[in-house]
Amino acid sequence: MIIYKVCPKADYEAAKDEGFYRGMPVDIEDGFMHFSTAAQLPETLEKHFAGQSDLVLLYVDAEWVENHLKWEPSRGDDLFPHLYAELNLAHVLRTHDLKVDENGRFILPDDIR
Repeated sequence: MIIYKVCPKADYEAAKDEGFYRGMPVDIEDGFMHFSTAAQLPETLEKHFAGQSDLVLLYVDAEWVENHLKWEPSRGDDLFPHLYAELNLAHVLRTHDLKVDENGRFILPDDIR
């Protein structure tokens, strides 16, 4: 199963030098890195990233990080993947630069729609 992390492109690019991504301020404050499933991603983008630009979507195979992954209830008691570790960038399968349409809504890649 693929899980998804949204982050500022500049943060991701900076993390490449170290090979690890430590997360956004909310991740650091909460003590875990917030991920979403494909079904959860549209609402995550709308709720937490509306109006933002220069974001990148990271694709991560949940099996590769399962030793540090917990599925915990969040919005509507839906179980969300939370990573209790830094993200080794070797575990990022691919990335996708997020764009918005003329209405400001994020355009998801075809493999997520």
